[in-house]
Amino acid sequence: MKPPALGLGGRHVIMLLLALLVALFLGGMWLLSGLNLRMAESSLAELRERQIHESFEANLGRINAHHRRMEQNTQDLARVGQLLIELGGGAAAAEEALRQALTDFPDAQGVTLWLAGVTPPLGMHAWRRGGELRVAPLEPGWEAADWLARRLDAWREGATPMHWTAAYFKERIDDVVISASAPVRDAEGRVLGMAASDWVAGDIIGLISEVELTPRAFTFLVDRENRNLSSLARAEDQARAQPLIEAVIDQQLHRETSPEMTLSPLALQGEAWVLLHATTRAGMVFGIGVPQAEIDAVLTPMRQANLRIMATVGAGVLLLALVILLLVAGMLRQLRTLYTDPLTGLPNRARLLADLEGHKPGALVLVNVDGFKQFNGVFGQACGDQVIRHMVSCLAAELQGVEWRGSRLYRMPADEQAIWLPGRFSHEALARRLAALQVAVGTSRLTWRGQELALHATLGLAATWQLADEGREALISAAGMALRQAREQQTGSGLYDPAKRVREGYEQNLAWANRLSAALEEGRIVAYFQPILELASGRIIKHECLMRLIDEQGEAVSPAQFLEVARRSRLHRRLTLTMLECCLSAMAQGDHSFSLNLSAEDLVDPEVSEPLLARVAESGLGSRLILEILESHSIDSYVAVSDAIARARALGGRIAIDDFGTGYANFEHLLRLDVDLLKIDGSLIRHLDSDPQALTLTRGIVRFARELGIETVAEFVHSPEVLARVRELGIDHAQGACIGMPEAQPITEPRLA
Repeated sequence: MKPPALGLGGRHVIMLLLALLVALFLGGMWLLSGLNLRMAESSLAELRERQIHESFEANLGRINAHHRRMEQNTQDLARVGQLLIELGGGAAAAEEALRQALTDFPDAQGVTLWLAGVTPPLGMHAWRRGGELRVAPLEPGWEAADWLARRLDAWREGATPMHWTAAYFKERIDDVVISASAPVRDAEGRVLGMAASDWVAGDIIGLISEVELTPRAFTFLVDRENRNLSSLARAEDQARAQPLIEAVIDQQLHRETSPEMTLSPLALQGEAWVLLHATTRAGMVFGIGVPQAEIDAVLTPMRQANLRIMATVGAGVLLLALVILLLVAGMLRQLRTLYTDPLTGLPNRARLLADLEGHKPGALVLVNVDGFKQFNGVFGQACGDQVIRHMVSCLAAELQGVEWRGSRLYRMPADEQAIWLPGRFSHEALARRLAALQVAVGTSRLTWRGQELALHATLGLAATWQLADEGREALISAAGMALRQAREQQTGSGLYDPAKRVREGYEQNLAWANRLSAALEEGRIVAYFQPILELASGRIIKHECLMRLIDEQGEAVSPAQFLEVARRSRLHRRLTLTMLECCLSAMAQGDHSFSLNLSAEDLVDPEVSEPLLARVAESGLGSRLILEILESHSIDSYVAVSDAIARARALGGRIAIDDFGTGYANFEHLLRLDVDLLKIDGSLIRHLDSDPQALTLTRGIVRFARELGIETVAEFVHSPEVLARVRELGIDHAQGACIGMPEAQPITEPRLA
């Protein structure tokens, strides 16, 4: 049964009446509200903005006043250092001077003197801990530190006398601090050392947390490396605070250096905000975020009064609209509900099924947007909707061609579109049409909020003459099979061919799923253990647990043959927990550490993470367990993954990033997750003895990890030459064929080849 059609003349009459209705409504609103509100809104808005600006300037002045005190304290300490040089004071005098400086500097949590230009060099640090003052000399070798030499040289070359650092963690203070430093000069003005005082991050947050401007306004402070130091980190409503923090960080405000107040618009979750920000004396960016709605709140009473006036005119307009809508409401409601997609206005799947009745010959093309989940996940649902609309526009334009005469475009569920092409065509003609569609989509570009997005699609085609009398649902299913096969083979498009027995591929997957289930039930999922050599001691201290399936003939099968099937059939959860048991069993028989591979999905999946963490807690072996996060899997929610990591750490576990160096994503993992080890990918390590670029990149990774206090592991160390390079680079651990291949039992002695 086909849906009722609305006549063309009837549509024109309705559109004309609706246009008159909208014109009357807009005209009345403009006449009544424009004259009453324009002047008053302008005056009140200016007054409100002036109040906000004055509050911002007052708080910025308060922060800069604190900075000036810190700078003055630091300069006083530098003069103390100068007196020590001139009077020849030793360690005892320096200790007393630092204690007095902390007593005199209530805002400082620690003070430090580096006197590198005296003999012998004198370096000492004082800090507060538990209500008492502590003093200790600096670690040996401080006078040779590169950063100290660079800072002293900068002052000698005329750099600004006061230097502020970005936020960093100071071990003795056991907190995040920002330090102000000044040069120590002798009587002739020569730079012989440096004095510094430390300001604790908690005091920074407290300094700005007292600012109250509007009910939902928030304050923030980011350091020169764009790290957030605001009170939002302490907010009780983290679900609200986290998007605000991320939005501020994304603005990259630390790149601006103006001490004058700047206004920046910000759109967050569909709401307009205004950011007022300026650079402080310490090079940090202080700002206040205020919802635009709260800035405009003073205009609400006046607008409400004007609204009451407009309501009278609006009532007449709405009455006219009601008469019109009652005439066609039932018919339009049925059409839109049953046969029209609300996003694109295209006929939907129900309409397609109705049109396929009658067994007319033709071909059905399914078009699927590649990477649609990424558009939705990265840019939001609004971007995903725009992608669908843009794709529909591209397809509709292509279907205007002569070759597509009589075709019709439909919107299918999710991110698919369908094209019905009536008639009978050769295989070559259908392939030519698919190629034309791909070119049309691939050459189009969509701009979303200033960023250009490249769109690609995968297509599947099935024809009625291929399916005999199997029906309309079979035609859609066959086109879907062709599309999935094209996606798996990465060909871009595919034509359904019964001779290729596409269903056999799905039957093969089902067979593997049955084999996996049987192997799990019969205990034939086991762990093989690859040794990891600690290069400093030359001992095997760790093993990586690698999954193997023991087949019916007793042979070990690599997970590369069945892991994807396991994920599709949702058996991977059982495989992961089985591997955990194998790992814990091996740990109970020795004193080595063992690592277990997990994806980010496993960490945030309660069906995996909850029993996994409970079993680790029950075993008491968490201190020797390393969880390796696979780089090949993206992370959708760093908050959820960080929470799972924190729970694992509470049990003593350590965290590693696997395959580091293969893509930009693992650098994001490193910056946003608290990790202990980096496993440098074998694609870099295996060529260290022959590829200078691989050597340079690996050296950079090792230096980067060392500065962050993270251990490194070289994978795929397959030869003595590569092992020698790994030792030269200062990598902490090595694994690979040169050390030992995976075996059914852990080995304790390296088998260096």
